[in-house]
Amino acid sequence: GFRHYTVADCEFNSSKLNDIEYTQSYYYNKLEYVRFSSSVGKYVGYTEYGIKNAERWNNGPEMIARRGEKERYCFHNVGIDVEADLTKS
Repeated sequence: GFRHYTVADCEFNSSKLNDIEYTQSYYYNKLEYVRFSSSVGKYVGYTEYGIKNAERWNNGPEMIARRGEKERYCFHNVGIDVEADLTKS
C-alpha cells in the first residue's frame, strides 16, 4: 500500500517567539512533496504535485490557518517542553 502522512514540527533554541520555527511537511511514500515553514511564510513544493499544491494553498484559506500555527502550537508547547527538560536535568 501507499502511505500518506503529515509531520508538524517546532524547532526552538529559546522561549522567544521570534526564535521558533514551525514547519509542516507532507509526505507520500517517504518522499516529501510540500512543506510550510513559518520562516519562509508560505508553502514550498518539492515535486511537480507539491508545486501545484503549494501554489493553490498559498492563495487559499490554508494560509490563514498556517500563519497562526507558530503562536498556537509552538509557543504554547515551548513552556511545557522547557519545564520538562529542566525537571529532568
